[in-house]
Amino acid sequence: MTEKDARKELMRRANDISPTVHVGKDGLDQGVFDEIVNQLKKNRLIKVKVLSNSDDDAKGAAESIEEATGAIAVDVRGSVIVLTDKRTWTSLSQKKFRGVSDA
Repeated sequence: MTEKDARKELMRRANDISPTVHVGKDGLDQGVFDEIVNQLKKNRLIKVKVLSNSDDDAKGAAESIEEATGAIAVDVRGSVIVLTDKRTWTSLSQKKFRGVSDA
């Protein structure tokens, strides 16, 4: 599976979930990062909503979250960020190698 296919698959899975972490006027702090890490351990795919009263924009917040937590930002649309953990991303992205070696 290519990286593009992995991204599509994760977006398909994220279609049915609601944002569970909200970034508000306090912005991104250690508590938000800890919550993201905890939820990724449980669910492996989450959505984060950046509220309009936040000082951060969604793309900047996604970059900060990636740096602080090691998560992968699958997609940023409007004010919603779809995040996955590295384990899920790696397993989906590397399926292409298994298919090539089996052929």
